[in-house]
Amino acid sequence: MTRTKTLSASLPALDHPDPQTLASEVLMALKYRVGKDTTVATPYDWLTASIKVVRDRIIDHWISATKETYEQQEKRVYYLSLEFLIGRLMRDAFSNLDIMDPMREALASLGVDLDEIATLEPDAALGNGGLGRLAACFMESMATVDVPAHGYGIRYANGMFRQEIQDGWQVELPETWLDHGNSWEFERRERSFEVGFGGSVESVTAKDGRLERHVWKPLEHVLAVAYDTPVVGWKAKRVNTLRLWSGMPVDPILLDKFNAGDHIGALAESNKADALSRVLYPADSHKAGQELRLRQEYFFSTASLQDIVQRHLSQYGELASLPDKAAIHLNDTHPAVAVPELMRLLMDVHGMDFSQAWDITKRTFAYTNHTLLPEALESWPVPLFERLLPRHMQIVYAINAEVLQEARSSNRFSGDQIAAISLIQENGDRRVRMGNLAFVGSHSINGVSALHTELMKQTVFADLHRLYPDRINNKTNGITPRRWLIQCNPGLTALARQAIGDRFLDDIEAIKELDRFAGDAAFRDKFAAVKRANKTRLANLVADRLGIRVDPSALFDIQIKRIHEYKRQLLNILEAVALYDQIRSHPEKDWTPRVKFFGGKAAPSYHNAKLIIKLANDVAKVVNGDPAVRGLLKVVFVPNYNVSAAEIMMPAADLSEQISTAGMEASGTGNMKFALNGALTIGTLDGANVEMKEHVGDDNIFIFGLKADEVAERRRGDYQPRAIIEALPELAQAISAISSGVFSPHDPDRYRDLMNGLYDSDWFMVAADFDAYAATQREVDAVWNDRADWNARAIRNVARMGWFSSDRTIRQYAKEIWNVPV
Repeated sequence: MTRTKTLSASLPALDHPDPQTLASEVLMALKYRVGKDTTVATPYDWLTASIKVVRDRIIDHWISATKETYEQQEKRVYYLSLEFLIGRLMRDAFSNLDIMDPMREALASLGVDLDEIATLEPDAALGNGGLGRLAACFMESMATVDVPAHGYGIRYANGMFRQEIQDGWQVELPETWLDHGNSWEFERRERSFEVGFGGSVESVTAKDGRLERHVWKPLEHVLAVAYDTPVVGWKAKRVNTLRLWSGMPVDPILLDKFNAGDHIGALAESNKADALSRVLYPADSHKAGQELRLRQEYFFSTASLQDIVQRHLSQYGELASLPDKAAIHLNDTHPAVAVPELMRLLMDVHGMDFSQAWDITKRTFAYTNHTLLPEALESWPVPLFERLLPRHMQIVYAINAEVLQEARSSNRFSGDQIAAISLIQENGDRRVRMGNLAFVGSHSINGVSALHTELMKQTVFADLHRLYPDRINNKTNGITPRRWLIQCNPGLTALARQAIGDRFLDDIEAIKELDRFAGDAAFRDKFAAVKRANKTRLANLVADRLGIRVDPSALFDIQIKRIHEYKRQLLNILEAVALYDQIRSHPEKDWTPRVKFFGGKAAPSYHNAKLIIKLANDVAKVVNGDPAVRGLLKVVFVPNYNVSAAEIMMPAADLSEQISTAGMEASGTGNMKFALNGALTIGTLDGANVEMKEHVGDDNIFIFGLKADEVAERRRGDYQPRAIIEALPELAQAISAISSGVFSPHDPDRYRDLMNGLYDSDWFMVAADFDAYAATQREVDAVWNDRADWNARAIRNVARMGWFSSDRTIRQYAKEIWNVPV
């Protein structure tokens, strides 16, 4: 049972400085912390000075909240994630401290435009997609609802990559986001922990011959050095810590080798350490990439656990109470190696026996599963795992024996089911299953939407669920409304405040009061004006960056997310090609002007995903340059999709594309961000779309296509995509045009294999859903042409999205998983 939390009066009150005071502080920071005066200051200098002024205010709240947590012996949450896609932080901090307007006025008095310098702040390259952005939303919401928390991850110097499009192809370049430093972070050299790899394990026996303990003697050693970034909640209720680890060598240079002329060898250890925090998700299509990725996962997991254990011991002096004072959350399988690592620390370093350590471990950890895709449920070859982490391999085997004995003794499982439960995959190459390891080592395993959670029970964790039927639970994802409404859509925020007051700023569910304005013609007109302004901003960005001119009065149809076949950007492109053919063939029809926007990155080694990016750009080149289309259809691929791009594109969207193959998207959060910003959704009954449909109502969302159980049934049966394609002339013509080189005249065979895949297997049910998707798009056209009806539906989407707040999600985690008062 959790207690209700009362805010302490010891936390500093939120001050509201006047513009003159802020201007004076900015000038002081510019002079004494940047070392410049106004005559030579660059825009980056003004950005740095502004951040320093605001950061100083945050620090007071940060120190007070940390002190209170210690004094009241509050339970802390530790959120381990390989990604934190936090984006730019300046506006976030200004808004949450409620000093955006006075800061804007202060800078203006100094001849500086806040909006201009804000665009100079780089997006922190700490994540890739939805998983990392969810972690960022969760960190902000934990601070907002007053949950004491640390986020733990890696301080990537280059992140995943910066995407450029050259001749339509994705090109991966380093994301050099730290070129100008990071004004938000604090280096904590005193919080450095040694990380080992390889080596051997020795057994220590007592005088009576009894095994006393094991000692791991690693062959390699690096340091994990902490960098802390404060994460401020709404109105600075609490400031939590995002602690990121950077790899450093124990010995920066081997001087004897350097002096002997072996300059490269002298820096070898430094290069190995540097690689650990250089790039997010190194390509794992080769053995070196796989090894580096496992090293990264262990590197940040052990550093985080050593930090947690040290903090707990310094306050409580023992570790038996760890589950009562620490909730460690595994965000997907990436930190799953933390399970045997905590066991190692408890047994080998602190002298516990296996049973006590295993009990503490299970009660301390919880695990969120984000995918049902086999390739995303990580597994590692046993030889690789054993070579890098020999002691952990022993512990994994010991845990496996415990779990399998429990399963066998129940007499409820067949041999095949026992094999599915095992932490070791035995068929083919022997591999360590990290999803199973995270499951058995946690007291709670949650899915991220109602559908996803039920599918977990039926598919990837069916047998583990039978063994531990009380562990799986659902926590539908959410988004922070501070970032995804208040900051990115100030026009809509101001309109809502004018209509219903300010209560929704503190409690987003109060935005439901906007519902009654859906029938108000005057309000609809104001809403449309806000949307038009947001679309004009996007149109200007596209014109400036890409030289493509789009009409803001057209329907803006947007699909922005990681490029993956299950997300079905290909379905969207095929429909665009079919629509292109129809517009040219039937010019007499009253076609709805539409701009199809795409954005997203493909994994460097994912051939088909990169080919889909090229196809989108090839189709855009042909369609946008064809005078027969008369501007009724345009296709735009926006390069280097990131948080800052999303903050511009989502408020501008009329239609949100959420068209993944049913049963394959765990939740999605882009769907929530679009709807909160007044876009209607076209989507399958997949992930959180199911719950969104329940909240916004059937009339305010466009649902099409196979359901998850129907997809599974077709895959089990005799699915014949060729027959479907041949029965649909529009689809067959679109596939033929792409396959024959209409959009790639200089390389006619470029897309032949991609299109043949639709005929031969079509695992992602593109052909099966095409007709329903195309028909629903024409339904979209019909509603769009009744603009009053469209805007009413869009307003209802905004009003009914309050439940999809990450504040609600975090309160559920706190009460039902972490046992932390809120």
